[in-house]
Amino acid sequence: MSGALATVDLGTNTVRLLVVEPVGSTWRTLEQTQRVTRLGEGQGTTGRLAPEPMRRTAAAVAEFSRAARALGADRVRIVATSAVREAVNREEFVARLERESGERVEVVSGEEEARLTLKGVTSGLPGLGGSFVLFDIGGGSTEFVLARDGAPAAAVSLRLGVVTLQEEWGETGPVRWDRFARLREHVERRLAAEVPDAIAGAAVTELVGTAGTVTTLAALDLGLRAYDAAAVHGHRLDRAAVERQLARLGALDVAARGRLPCLEPGRADVIIPGIAICLAAMARLRRETVVVSDRGLREGILCELLGTAA
Repeated sequence: MSGALATVDLGTNTVRLLVVEPVGSTWRTLEQTQRVTRLGEGQGTTGRLAPEPMRRTAAAVAEFSRAARALGADRVRIVATSAVREAVNREEFVARLERESGERVEVVSGEEEARLTLKGVTSGLPGLGGSFVLFDIGGGSTEFVLARDGAPAAAVSLRLGVVTLQEEWGETGPVRWDRFARLREHVERRLAAEVPDAIAGAAVTELVGTAGTVTTLAALDLGLRAYDAAAVHGHRLDRAAVERQLARLGALDVAARGRLPCLEPGRADVIIPGIAICLAAMARLRRETVVVSDRGLREGILCELLGTAA
C-alpha cells in the first residue's frame, strides 16, 4: 500500500500515532495507537528532560515511525509540544529523536499547537456553530482557543499541565479532599490570571474539550467497557457528571484507578489534576457543559498534510 500519511503527536505524557489512507478530502484510518512515556517526568524541577523519559520516548517515536513506514506512509510528520519546547536540553533531544527515528521532528509553539488542535477538532465536529471556546488539557500545558467561523480569533497557551500538577500535588492513595480543594483553587487562580477576558468573556455557543482527560471522563460517564472513539466524540459532559467521576476516582488509590476500563494505568495518577483543570475551565468560561472531541492535534496535523481546510 502506498500514499498513506502518518502523524506522531509527541506530548509531555503520551506519544500518539495516527496512520491513514487519504480518501478524497478525508481519510480511512489504518493504525491508531498511543503510549504513555511520561517525557516530562521531573522536568518541572530541573527544566531538563531526564535520561530515562527521553529513552522511553525516543524508543516509542522510533517504533511508531517504523510502523508508519511499514504501512506505506509516504510522509510522517512528528510534532513535539510542551515538554520539548520548554526543555533546556531541547536541541540535544530533538537530534536524538531524528537520529533514532530517521524522521524530521518539528517543535511547535503553544499558539501553533492551539491552531492545529482547533483544525483537528473542527474537522470532526462541523456542527459546532459560528463561535466556541476550545480547551486542550495536556501533560505540560493547557491551551484555550476562541474560534470564530472555524478560525482562531484568540488563543493562549498556559504552562499548566497534568504531569507538572501531579508531581506537585499528586498522591498514590485516595484523594484527600482538603488537599484537592487547594489544588482546585490554585488552578482557578491561574486561569483567572492567564485566560484573558477576550476568551473567557466571549459570547459563544459551546465549550469544547479535547485530549485525554476529557475523553477518559466521557468514556467513564458512558460506562464503556472498552474505549470507543465514535461514542466519546460529541458526548456532552455536564458539571455534575464530572463531579461524579471525581468522587468515584478520588475514592480509589492510583493502582485501583488504573484497573478501571478506559482508564489506562499511565493516566491513573494524572486524571485528578486533569479534572481540576476541567472544572476550573468550566468555571472560568461560565459553562455547565463540555462537548467532548476525540479529535485533536493529530487530526489537525493530518488535515494540513491532506491540504484540507478543516
